[in-house]
Amino acid sequence: MEEEWEPPVPAGYNDANRAFIQGFMARGTLTFPEGQKLVAAILSATEGETVDPQSITQDTFASFVRTAREAVEPLDYDIRSSRDQLRNGERIWAFINAHSDPATQMATTHTPEEVAYIKRLMDLMFDEYNTVRMEVMAVDEGQALKASRPSKRRESQHVNGEDEEGQPSTAPSDRGLKHSEVLALLSSLVAEGWLEKSRAGFYSLSPRALIEMWSWLVATYNEDSASARDWQRIKFCEACKEIVTYGQRCPERDCTVRLHDICQDRYWRARSGEKKCPNCESEWTGNHFVGERAITSRQAYQRGRGGRANGSGSGRRSDLEETVAAQQEAAAGEDEDMAEA
Repeated sequence: MEEEWEPPVPAGYNDANRAFIQGFMARGTLTFPEGQKLVAAILSATEGETVDPQSITQDTFASFVRTAREAVEPLDYDIRSSRDQLRNGERIWAFINAHSDPATQMATTHTPEEVAYIKRLMDLMFDEYNTVRMEVMAVDEGQALKASRPSKRRESQHVNGEDEEGQPSTAPSDRGLKHSEVLALLSSLVAEGWLEKSRAGFYSLSPRALIEMWSWLVATYNEDSASARDWQRIKFCEACKEIVTYGQRCPERDCTVRLHDICQDRYWRARSGEKKCPNCESEWTGNHFVGERAITSRQAYQRGRGGRANGSGSGRRSDLEETVAAQQEAAAGEDEDMAEA
């Protein structure tokens, strides 16, 4: 009888390291202050005396993370980190499944209909509301509800009745979700740390989701054959090279340079304060946005919000849809003017 395979154990691995992994898995993500509290609680239990969280240094925390990562890598898990685009660049560490797509990630906690809806939601964020003109990569509640049932629009992998190899899928047909079920699912995804909801009511991927889905997002929405300066749906910060879903863009529409808000000050200082795009040399104005501000900074959005506040809005279209429609009309006018010229 063959012995069961056991993963290799890192040198010095002990009960404290095991407890750290268990605590990390239960939380999903850790900031450094949260890591300090976790490590301090573990050391207090193992050493028999109270350890002050503030006494846990970056080096101590990094040692626990390094040992945990070495222990879980043979099991197809990993620990990766990224900076939060919205909260002053705070670094976040995530315990992730290193070799799976969203369907695999969520299949254990969500129904097949919910997983299919999540794929439609990803397509809204990174396909429909992510164009050369407007890189929103977020949806409001109205658009999230409109995706409650399948449509003929292209969806992500494993949706159009085919599997990865183009063969007919044996998955059950997707009946879609009721609006009440969509709202409950969105709340659940926020609570689970997959989505974030802004004060303006826009849903976008959380730092944890961006870390865990990085490879899948690039493989699903970017073109392999594109050059480094071709526009792609998944963009990266010129400074830190991490994904940008909230930040600034070059004012030149066809230029692909993007910056996180949290990176731009340091980036310009390194360039002696000269705020010119490193690719096209355009003046960097700081008022062309990636993320929900591509919508909320526009006059069409502000007028729509004002109309609804005064009771004059029709209520039939979401703020996102109205602003995109206005932008499309303006773009069509620009294209006509260029053609006549």
